[in-house]
Amino acid sequence: MTTYDIKRELKDLYAPKNTGWALVDVPEQQFIAIEGSGDPNTSADYASAVEALYTVAYSIKFTSKRAEGADFVVGPLEGLWWAENPEVFITREKDSWNWTMLISQPHWVSTNMIEEAKVAAQQKKKLPALADVRRFVLSEGCCAQVLHVGSYDDEGPVLAELHNEYLDANGLEPVGLHHEVYLSDPRRTAPDRLRTVLRQPVQPAES
Repeated sequence: MTTYDIKRELKDLYAPKNTGWALVDVPEQQFIAIEGSGDPNTSADYASAVEALYTVAYSIKFTSKRAEGADFVVGPLEGLWWAENPEVFITREKDSWNWTMLISQPHWVSTNMIEEAKVAAQQKKKLPALADVRRFVLSEGCCAQVLHVGSYDDEGPVLAELHNEYLDANGLEPVGLHHEVYLSDPRRTAPDRLRTVLRQPVQPAES
């Protein structure tokens, strides 16, 4: 059986080529998720949340392969981001950011499998944040999307272009949360070579 890989199954969403904003249609997906707030570079809660998320993701992978005979590549880390004042994403005031971190799951992964994986993970690693990992379904539909190559802190002008130029020029308005897909490992990749998918659900602007 071919190992399932979200980057291969949904190339337009996980391996895009366009470095200018373009529209894509995003199908409903399920994830495991964990929520929090604060600067992802300095927050201990963020580091704990991501560790717990990956621990559960690999536990699900091993459970799926053993119990279902279905293997998959653990998907990239993703994040939904929001704040009371959206301008803080352009100005990079990270202490004001709220986040839901995500890892995509194949369609056959059930809520019971996720809960079983959490129990198994807790037996191996005593991580308090494991209890906060949950199943999460996201339906985004039409989205503006771009592949950003460079430092996370260089996203500001790209997001400003989206909100100040692209949306108006195409008769669109944002709906839903800003979404990022992290295709590169920042521990092994130079900041100027990081590849990040930036995605914003949109709808026709009200006249």
